[in-house]
Amino acid sequence: MDIPKQYDPKEAEQHHYERWEKNGYFAPEINKDPSAPVFSIVIPPPNVTGSLHMGHALQHTFMDVMTRHKRMCGYRALWLPGMDHAGISTQLMVSRALKKEGKSRHDLGREQFVERVWKWKNESGGQITVQMRREGASVDWSREKFTMDEALSRAVREVFVALYDEGLIYRGNRIVNWCPQDQTVLSDLEVDKLPQAGKLYYLQYPIKNSDRRLTVATTRPETMLGDTAVAVNPNDERYRDLVGQTVLLPLTDREIPIVADEYVDPEFGTGAVKVTPAHDPNDYEMGLRHNLPQIVVIDPHAKMTADAGAKYSGLDRYQAREKIVEDFEQLGLLEKVVDYEFSISKCERCKTVIEPLISTQWFMKMDQLRDLALEMMSREQKPRFVPETYEKIYTNWLENLRDWTISRQLWWGHQIPAWYTPQGEVIVARSEEEAREKAGTTELTQDPDVLDTWFSSALWPFSTLGWPNETDDLKTFYPTTVLVTARDIIFLWVSRMVMMGLKFMGKEPFADVFITGTILDSQGQRMSKTKMNGVDPIDVFDKFGVDATRLTLAQVGSTDIRWNEKQVESYRNFANKIWNAARFCMLNSEGAGVEPEVLERSTSLHDRWIVSRLNKTARDLNAAINDYQFHEAVQTLYHFFWDDFCDWYIELAKADVTAEEQSAARTEARTRLLTVLEQALRLLHPFMPYITEELWQRLPGEKQLHAAYAGAEPTVMLTAFPEGAANLIDEAAESRMQAIIELISRVRNIRSEMNIKPGERIPIIVGSPDQNLRRVFSSAREQISRLVRASDVSIGERLDAPRASARAVLAGGAELAVPLEGLIDFEQERRRLQREQEKLHAEAAKLEAQLGNPNFVSRAPEERVNEVRERIAAIAQQSSQLQQTVENLQ
Repeated sequence: MDIPKQYDPKEAEQHHYERWEKNGYFAPEINKDPSAPVFSIVIPPPNVTGSLHMGHALQHTFMDVMTRHKRMCGYRALWLPGMDHAGISTQLMVSRALKKEGKSRHDLGREQFVERVWKWKNESGGQITVQMRREGASVDWSREKFTMDEALSRAVREVFVALYDEGLIYRGNRIVNWCPQDQTVLSDLEVDKLPQAGKLYYLQYPIKNSDRRLTVATTRPETMLGDTAVAVNPNDERYRDLVGQTVLLPLTDREIPIVADEYVDPEFGTGAVKVTPAHDPNDYEMGLRHNLPQIVVIDPHAKMTADAGAKYSGLDRYQAREKIVEDFEQLGLLEKVVDYEFSISKCERCKTVIEPLISTQWFMKMDQLRDLALEMMSREQKPRFVPETYEKIYTNWLENLRDWTISRQLWWGHQIPAWYTPQGEVIVARSEEEAREKAGTTELTQDPDVLDTWFSSALWPFSTLGWPNETDDLKTFYPTTVLVTARDIIFLWVSRMVMMGLKFMGKEPFADVFITGTILDSQGQRMSKTKMNGVDPIDVFDKFGVDATRLTLAQVGSTDIRWNEKQVESYRNFANKIWNAARFCMLNSEGAGVEPEVLERSTSLHDRWIVSRLNKTARDLNAAINDYQFHEAVQTLYHFFWDDFCDWYIELAKADVTAEEQSAARTEARTRLLTVLEQALRLLHPFMPYITEELWQRLPGEKQLHAAYAGAEPTVMLTAFPEGAANLIDEAAESRMQAIIELISRVRNIRSEMNIKPGERIPIIVGSPDQNLRRVFSSAREQISRLVRASDVSIGERLDAPRASARAVLAGGAELAVPLEGLIDFEQERRRLQREQEKLHAEAAKLEAQLGNPNFVSRAPEERVNEVRERIAAIAQQSSQLQQTVENLQ
């Protein structure tokens, strides 16, 4: 059989994916079983502007592992792909391109600008879908969706109209988060609250008809021009007599009242606070309670308005701050300025400081929808969060939910389906034609705003399946099985999908939510474009192969880890190990082939052992994947293939498999080896799709597909995933084989520790009071002798060995000795070992001195300190082993 010496990942990645996609293996229709159970999952739609990053690669790996696993288990599996139109990001990207041409979007006008965005999307957008194919993502591309597709846009309009008709969507004046750079409103979840060192300004306001002054503390002096009250706590004895009085607002000719409000914290500043309802969300609420006017002194471009006064009008907000502080000082009304650390709100995209402004926007009432989600969690514990700690975070946020600002001042997105008559009447309709019928006029102007991108994303699990039409996909695949996502969009996306799904489908959108861990850089920092510390998955694919990268990502599970290329390298070595093991099996396959029945008729101990280990691995692997324990799943696979199959079974079976003369025994051994390999490749396939397909296609013999895929072209991805047959799990065989493995391992350790030449044959003496254990060792005498290069294997009830022997205690009360006389030069070996001990002691002393240095422990990275401690522990263990070896040489 012709099989290359080395595995070429790139060739396999290109060749196999094209064939899988072309043959329709990713579509649920490939499953011909009418009673097949259903598995469905929707992809968190990446931005159309985006390219693949580690977060995507991580989530896609988990989703593909689950989808491939369920497909092999006979499920009608759908993994639905798509992209998000990403309102602000996409508009900015196209605007930047226009700027290079010396134009702005306003030069084009709305219609032409939107056409330009669609042109960009069709030509350059969606790079990520090409990269996803490289990942091996088995998504059904025939069902790919885009949030601006007409079908999905129709769903958005349908939901908007329904919620508006119920009174859950309304238009009104409220204080909002305004980004002066992007010129749009942002929801609370699109704002980063960051700690910042700043100043706290103590300003004095004269009290009318009095010599007293009332001092207020503020971080934003520029907003004082819009103050409409000063507030104190009603229980604050210091100011009780001032409530109801009036202060003269400096730099203006206005007088404002002193009001009492429970919101005021007597411990902050002086206990008296300025109230600016038009420029602070808390002041806005206070202003409503006390019926205070709202004076806008900062405009959408963060410049001072005419209402700020002629002296300040047109100034940038920070220039105005400097000027106002200067003017207060000249008036003798600046009491003091102190350093102060406080949270500042910034746009999560462009990092511009947010300006709270009174604005006319569209809002969605969340209380009814919130109650639906909370009741579902209380009544049915849905969705189930994994890890479960996120459930409390989710419900706490829902309990404190405020109305959602859903309008955005952009051109790219779902334009709000609301029209205005010349008289200002609002007409909400599914189309302009319907709006004209409702209004009884053609003189209508559509609202220029678009909906928050997350509005359409909230409908994703059902809009992508054809809602509002009652499609077969909607009936079959909704609710979906599981959502895989990151913790930072539980509020932005997960909660909103749950609320919308319950509202419009009457069912939760997914049963489970698996929250992935986060891949950090090597320093433990989050990867980001601004920090320039991201790792491009495509570069990793090119260097190590997709399979090795996927295995590295899968073992992350739900924990945060630091990116370490050595880990990917180790899994590339694993892929090479798989290739070399399979190559050995196939080069020794003449006269044999895959035959599943051979596993039922295993007679020798090592055959019964590997069949048991294979089925136990399959059982444990199914349980781990079904319970989202991906780290455990990877470890289970790795140890079975590398340790059990490669290191032990191939070696134990090698004599039979490589026998020169053709015989029934050789054919049986080869058939069993190939059959175990074939099942192992099936177990590996969801994690390592390319190498498993490349090898599976080359295997000789009966390679059957799952019954649900009868008639399909042969591929490992449509075989039956091994379940783990309980009747083939043999605990007695595993226990006996473990005793043999331990014996061989201890002899190999002795050879290494005593520096015995590899080609030197050695005598072995084994003593065990347990007759059954002696029988186990005796039956495997030939294999033990071959694997440790023994000249003689003596097995007795008691250990009868010369004094100058290397000894070891085995499980079950057995003992082992290797007589050393004639094998090594005792004196020379003792000197070598003593030199080794001295080197270790010197290294340990140096490391102990490091740990004894307080500066090192306090200033060195925690990871480095732990490395030193671990090395000291390892040296102690090595020293102990060396001492034992020296004593054996006495």
